[in-house]
Amino acid sequence: MTTTAVRDRIEATLRAWDGYERRRGTTPVIDYDCRPAQPDSAAPPPATSRVAVLAELTAIADEPACRADTRLRTRVDADRTYLQAMLGERLPLADYLRRTQGCASAGWSEAHLTQVGDRARACLADLDVDWDDRTLTQLTRVEGRLRGQDAADAIEQAATDLEPLVRAATGTDAPYQLTIEQVEVDAYWSYWLDGAGTAARLRLNRHRAEFTETQARVFALHEVLGHALQSASWYARWTAVDDGAVRLLSVHTDTQVLLEGLAQAWPLFVIGDDAPAVARVRLAHYTQLVRAGLHRAVDDGVPVADCVRWARQRVPFWTDEEIGNALTDRSVDPQLRSYLWAYPAGIDWFVALADTGGPAARTAVLRAAYQGPLTPADLTALWPDGPTIGGVGAQR
Repeated sequence: MTTTAVRDRIEATLRAWDGYERRRGTTPVIDYDCRPAQPDSAAPPPATSRVAVLAELTAIADEPACRADTRLRTRVDADRTYLQAMLGERLPLADYLRRTQGCASAGWSEAHLTQVGDRARACLADLDVDWDDRTLTQLTRVEGRLRGQDAADAIEQAATDLEPLVRAATGTDAPYQLTIEQVEVDAYWSYWLDGAGTAARLRLNRHRAEFTETQARVFALHEVLGHALQSASWYARWTAVDDGAVRLLSVHTDTQVLLEGLAQAWPLFVIGDDAPAVARVRLAHYTQLVRAGLHRAVDDGVPVADCVRWARQRVPFWTDEEIGNALTDRSVDPQLRSYLWAYPAGIDWFVALADTGGPAARTAVLRAAYQGPLTPADLTALWPDGPTIGGVGAQR
């Protein structure tokens, strides 16, 4: 079986698995479909069970062409690892994240956390925002709250205004179309983007999402000019060139460090003189590292009371609900136990690239990022002097 034939078999299996999960009303497997339109593009019948999907993925993994191709081998391993977790298998966190997100899980030292926190607090102080339980309230007042349809309109306008900057930085000329929907979902996410080809759907979760004028700009860079334009750019390339890669994106795989890391850090690359937007990035960097600490602690069996106390000491404006959600999401849900690690791992690396990478490294990474998926190993190869993705723990 050729590499392309194995890739096609993987995609067919993933689409059948996705159909099974959607029919059950559970979490979909495919987050973004970047396959070029094909005559046989009709969805295959849903799989009959998760066990059947696992058997098919295991058979694919045994194909010589799959074993010989690093991209296919690691993708199938990520899918199998996640599916086995759905079926009850619980690997140690280090193994689970290495096999799904493709990066380390040692975390970051207290010294690094303090340094990142000090920078975030300094940016907030420049906006006359205090570091206490009023931080977010004060920040919202400074930035200007948006409500209802005003938020959707502001996001679309910000995307239009900032699009030339992102295209210049990445070299992409791919078209995309965006639809914005407002929904009410009792879930951890405030917003979610998915789609196929050049068409992206952005859902704003009224249950959790609140926006300011600054957040509209940050959000436009993250979801619209980050995820939507980036995925459309990959689709455009795969329409012109079939390089044998799996073109179905899933959040439990090793593309997420790139996708979420760059999306969170985009303001530093294109609107670095926008003080409120930069403050949002610095704050996100710090809080993501705190969440990473919770991620590791709860997995290591640290008592919940100790985890809560540690989080309160470091983020005084987090509510008990936010801390509880952070612990639950990262310990109970197999998808989030993998996927949510991409946020701290990704933002830490991309903030470092923006701050210290130098023009040549920044240009190389940003342009490559819109040509096709990059794994943590690919990112490291593009910028060898960057930090270890996923951290090196207390040694740092």
